[in-house]
Parts: sequence; C-alpha cells; structure tokens
Amino acid sequence: MRRRRPLLRAAVVGGGAYAVGRSSANRRASQAQQDDDQNARIDDLEQQQQQPAQQAPASQAAAPAPGPSLLDQLNQLDALHQQGALTDNEFTAAKAKLLGS
Repeated sequence: MRRRRPLLRAAVVGGGAYAVGRSSANRRASQAQQDDDQNARIDDLEQQQQQPAQQAPASQAAAPAPGPSLLDQLNQLDALHQQGALTDNEFTAAKAKLLGS
C-alpha cells in the first residue's frame, strides 16, 4: 500500500504539469493569433492611408493649369480701358466682378 501513494502523487503532479503546460500553450497560441490580427488591421490601415496619397499627385497632374492671376487680369482690364475698348462703367463693373465686390 505504501507504493500507491508515491505513484498516486507522481500521477497528480504529472497530470497537473500537463494541464498547466497545455493551458499555457493555448494562451500563447491565442496571444499570437491576436497579435497577427492586430498586425493585419494595422497593415490594412496603412495601405488605406497610402492609397489617397498615391492618388493625389495623379489628380493634381490632371488638373488644368491655373488661369492668369488677379493682377494680370486687372492689368488687362486697365489696358482695354486705356485703349478705349471699355467704357468707364464697363471697366468699373468688370473690376468689381474680379474683386468679388
């Protein structure tokens, strides 16, 4: 009968160690899965942020060149007024339209 207790003790200790090892392995696998999922979400977000940045230069290149500046347009109006192509009233109206007032 004395032999049963050491064998029983060894079985309990061995079984406990197996259970702890198995649960530890399960926790590590679960943590690794969570880390992989998080890394995948981060990669997706980074790709989404890079796509608009890559598309922006293409849309800017397709945009037409800006028209003449406000100063150039005012100078053209003044030249037309000086030449007599525009009356005082037409010049004033065109200037107000350009200046937005």
